[in-house]
Formats: sequence, structure tokens, C-alpha cells
Amino acid sequence: MKVFAAFALAVLAACSVDAAPPQEQAPANVPQAAPVEATAVLPRRVELGVEVLLERDSRFLRELEGKRLGLVTNPSGVDGALVPTADRLAEDPRVTLVQLYGPEHGIRGDTAAGDSVGDALDPISGLPVQSLYGSRKAPTPESLAELDALVFDIQDIGSRTYTYISTLGEVMKAAAAAQKPLYVLDRPNPIGGLRFEGGAVEEQWKSFIGWGPVPVTHGLTVGEMARFYNEELALGCQLTVVPMRGWKRSMTWEDCGLEWTTTSPHVPHEIQAYLYVTTGMAASSCTNLSDAIGSTMPFEAIGAEWIDGHALAAELAREQLEGVHFQPLAWKPFYGKWTNKTLRGVRLVVTDSHRFAPLRTAVALLVTLRRMYGETLELADDAAIGKHWGSVQFKTLLEQGASVQQIEQAWEPWLAEFERKRQRVLIY
Repeated sequence: MKVFAAFALAVLAACSVDAAPPQEQAPANVPQAAPVEATAVLPRRVELGVEVLLERDSRFLRELEGKRLGLVTNPSGVDGALVPTADRLAEDPRVTLVQLYGPEHGIRGDTAAGDSVGDALDPISGLPVQSLYGSRKAPTPESLAELDALVFDIQDIGSRTYTYISTLGEVMKAAAAAQKPLYVLDRPNPIGGLRFEGGAVEEQWKSFIGWGPVPVTHGLTVGEMARFYNEELALGCQLTVVPMRGWKRSMTWEDCGLEWTTTSPHVPHEIQAYLYVTTGMAASSCTNLSDAIGSTMPFEAIGAEWIDGHALAAELAREQLEGVHFQPLAWKPFYGKWTNKTLRGVRLVVTDSHRFAPLRTAVALLVTLRRMYGETLELADDAAIGKHWGSVQFKTLLEQGASVQQIEQAWEPWLAEFERKRQRVLIY
């Protein structure tokens, strides 16, 4: 496997990382596609941060050798052979893993979406697990006092509303307060590192699904997100990012040569990672639409009892959205809000993950449905819209009959500023 050449130590706002300078850049407000020839020179597979950490003669491991470690992880924290990072660290004699921390869904992924995660003992390692989802969002000072360093290894899916990067921010704040070093084991952004879409999170709408000053899709790896938080929010975290090898910004998950591991109960496959933003932002708690949660295809379809799926597919085809095809579909969820209701709409088939624009497609869905069905498409109140979209601007524009292009243009000034800031923290 070809290794990124000349990884150099870059010290940035009290954080460090071994990496080459960024090689690929994108305009601030235009979703970018990978060049067609990109897949011709891909490595056998991307080497993950955990593998770089634990390899022979790793300088990162030398820094942690003999130290008492706490690990923030869940079932998505695995190496390329699908061995959990928690198990690898627990069994490695060079380090002493003494504490686990569980985000939403828990260390082993056995807690439903939105349910509080309780403190427990890990059934595999026998180590204590402290919950970071519920009334507590960050490690307690008491638990951190027993550690020499923290390690973070969770697979993100590239969306601001996915709570793992919010957990990352809270962990960074707690580590800084306790003056404990934090090592973030880097992982791919499955929807790529070039595209970012959406507006800012206004102060009044900040929440655990809108924690940091990033757009809905951000185009950052989890390690780059940690660097961004540290600089933009001046967290003062003693941060080290353990980089991947072989990952390029133009890659989506299918290019990485890695097996997908369930990141949360409704994201069991990479297709859900691609579509989570699209149907989740268009439906979820924002409208009276279903995003197919409760069926065998969560986030893969969108519909309602009052939609004509064939007519909707025909209208969406006229939008000429790149990288996606719309298939008319009917289904009946077997749990959740839409249990036993016959829903009609469209299934989203991603034909090119490099050209597919998740948030643009969500906007096109809502603009089209509003044009076809008027106020039969019900929008949630300002609180729900603001929480998910970061402001109520989108709702106002949609109600005024704005086009997809007009809505995207409203985000352009802020995205241009975000692009300027993100350039300082890119690793790859």
C-alpha cells in the first residue's frame, strides 16, 4: 500500500498531527465531484488511525506506552479486520486501558436512537463504561482524574446532525479542563472530503444535533473536525490526531476498501450514510414525511400516504440531480410513527456517490413536493426546523416558493467563510 509521503508534524492551536498538506480543494458553495480517473490509483484499502496507532514502532504508541487510558468508542470503532478498538487496546500489553465512554447507542450499540445510555460494565472487557448520552454529555472530572490520556475512535458519517461529532466536542472541552491529552484516531468521511452544504447554526438553535459552527455536510474527517473545533472555538485541548494512510479527499466510502460497520441502528450499510442527510433533513421531525425508518430500508425512501410516487419520480427527474435516480415505491412500516400505514413515494438510488449532493437533493425533494402538493406538505414549527437546519431561513424561503438555486444561494456567503476556515485544519 502506498503511504502518504512525508507525513510532517503540524502544530495548530495546541493540537498536533502527522500528515501531508492538503492536496485537493473545492469552491466554497459548489458540490464537487471526484475526477473519473481517481479510482485508477486507489490503494488496496485505507489504513485507519487505530492501525497507525498500534503498528510496530508507532511514535504515537510510544507516547501512550504505560499510560492509563480512557477510550470513547462504539461498535463503529474497529480496525480494517473489524476488530473493535476497545478489544485491541484492552489486550495490548503496551498500554493500560482502564475506562470506556459510551456515546449515543452505547459502547456495543445496543441502545435505541434517542434513548439514554446508562453507566455499566462492558460485557467483553469487564471495564467500567461511563455514559456520554443522557443527562451527561462529557466524561466526569472524577473519571478523568484517574487517566493519563483519552483516546477517541468513532466513525462519523459526515453530517452535523449526527451526534458523534457533538460528543467529540464535549470530550475535547472536558479533556482541556482536566488538562488531559486527547488522541483522535482518524477515519474516512464516508460521503467524501470535498463537499459541504447548508447554512450556519444560529446561536438560539444550538443543540446536540447542531453543536459546532459547521454546515450540514462538512467534508471533514473526525480528526479534522477536532482540529476545527480546537481552533475555531479556542478549546485549548492538547490534541493529537493519528492520521489515516491512503485516504484522499475525493474518496467516498466505496473507494476505501473497507467493510462498513453499523454506526447506529438505522445506519447499517454505507447507503444509509450517503442518504442520511437527504431523507433525514427532508423528513425526520421537520415535515409530515416518512424517511422509511420503521421499514427494512431506513433513509432510502421518502413518502407519505398522500403522495403519488410515479408523479413525484417524474417531477424529480426534471430536476436533473446528479448521482441519484428516483424509483416509485410503496411500503408499509412495521414500527415507529407510520406503523401499518401504506406510504407512497420514491426510493433514492445513488448511482454515483461522488456526484451525489445530499443536502441539495433534500432541498429539491421539499421544493418539488411543495410545488406539487402545496400545504399538504406540512412544515414543523420554528423550533424543530431551527434545531435541524440551524435557522428558520430555509423554512421561510420554502414557504415563499423559492427555487433550489435560490435556497442554496442564501447559504453562499457563510459557506465561503467556512471554506476559508476549514483550509487551515485539513490534513489530507
